[in-house]
Amino acid sequence: MAEQIFAWLQVHSWVELMWLAVGLGGQALFMSRFIVQWGASERAGRSVMPEAFWYLSISGGIILFIYGIHRREPVLILGQSVGIFVYLRNIWLIHAEKRRV
Repeated sequence: MAEQIFAWLQVHSWVELMWLAVGLGGQALFMSRFIVQWGASERAGRSVMPEAFWYLSISGGIILFIYGIHRREPVLILGQSVGIFVYLRNIWLIHAEKRRV
């Protein structure tokens, strides 16, 4: 049974399967930020960007960045490395604004 699952997922070991789960988990976190943003906007009746959006972005982005390094995929590495700085900056700005208020 495990051999069939490995073949279907195109993995060759339990370690590769674990890395696939890490990558899928990171992608799930990253995708969930859109659901959070959509829900917040619907509740507000206008487009809003909740703080949780940025925390999901940074969490998913870091996990996908690590997954990209493991897989040696330059597209993931480059895309997430740039995004991580944007997410961190937005989190910094949110906390700076809270300190001012």
